Amino acid sequence: MRPGSIEIGPQRYRESFGRFYEEFIVGDVYEHRPGRTITDYDNIQFTLMTMNTHPAHFDYEFAAKTEFGKPLVCSPLTVALMVGMSVSDVSQKAVANLGWDNIRLTHPLFPGDTLYAESEVVEKRESSSRPEQGIVTVRTTGKNQHGDVVCTFNRSMLIWKTGCGPMES
Repeated sequence: MRPGSIEIGPQRYRESFGRFYEEFIVGDVYEHRPGRTITDYDNIQFTLMTMNTHPAHFDYEFAAKTEFGKPLVCSPLTVALMVGMSVSDVSQKAVANLGWDNIRLTHPLFPGDTLYAESEVVEKRESSSRPEQGIVTVRTTGKNQHGDVVCTFNRSMLIWKTGCGPMES
């Protein structure tokens, strides 16, 4: 049997993603793969979908006159991709996201850049009102293909304990 799968019958396996509350250890770091190269299409589509009308994201002539000289990736897209990249490691067995804190955009990201992310478990505690669940907080860091940190944030999630919830162990 390969890691990340559970045996559900003779010679039959099912992929299993995420971690139950008990499997999180403060200090552990999960590298989320694969990375994601952000295209012009991704950036423009997200910008239009979210009604972000700032021309720095989709107007090449405007962007050429900025200090960056080219369009920037829309920052909520960076955050959304980092969250999505982390789901299979940290929130696949979540009941709910409880919040994002301390979002920092520390380096520009451009179409054509590849985004990588990793999350460190920074805190965990039992839920005081939900005995079958616990609260886990991770600090997620996004880097471009050169290793420059482009974004960091903390995310707290309510996570099922082993043997509880709608998913299989």
